[in-house]
Amino acid sequence: MKKTILIVTLLLSGFVFESATAQVRVSLRANIGIQPGWGPVGYDHVDYYYMPDIDAFYYVPSHQYIYQERGRWIFATSLPYRFHDYDVNNSYKVVVNDSRPYRHAETYRTKYAGYRGNHDQGTIRNSRDSKYFESKDHPDHDKWKRDHNHGRNDHNHGG
Repeated sequence: MKKTILIVTLLLSGFVFESATAQVRVSLRANIGIQPGWGPVGYDHVDYYYMPDIDAFYYVPSHQYIYQERGRWIFATSLPYRFHDYDVNNSYKVVVNDSRPYRHAETYRTKYAGYRGNHDQGTIRNSRDSKYFESKDHPDHDKWKRDHNHGRNDHNHGG
């Protein structure tokens, strides 16, 4: 009987530990808060966006555009002048969670060529889904921030 209880306890402990580990992994992978407001809705985690209209990438963690210039990949916080007519808010973005996808740009050019000129994609900034309020570019971000900081700062006001 003691062996059975011990085995059941160990199994349940392992299950709880695995469940907690899985939950942590999932929450660490979500990066909605750092995705730009012009990013498409529907993704809790994004590494890169591919923009077929200009054949460029955007790396979400460092907020950098990646585009070719004279055969070399350039990493910059803004797009060069030649893209001045490009509207990042209304253009189509493909979510890419591969490592350094610009190294395989031809694959993305071919695969997503049909999305050039597509302007019907919903964006984080315009979403009414409260999970996107975490994005600093969302109009309701300040309200989200107040709501999430409410409990943390109350103890500082007691005197």
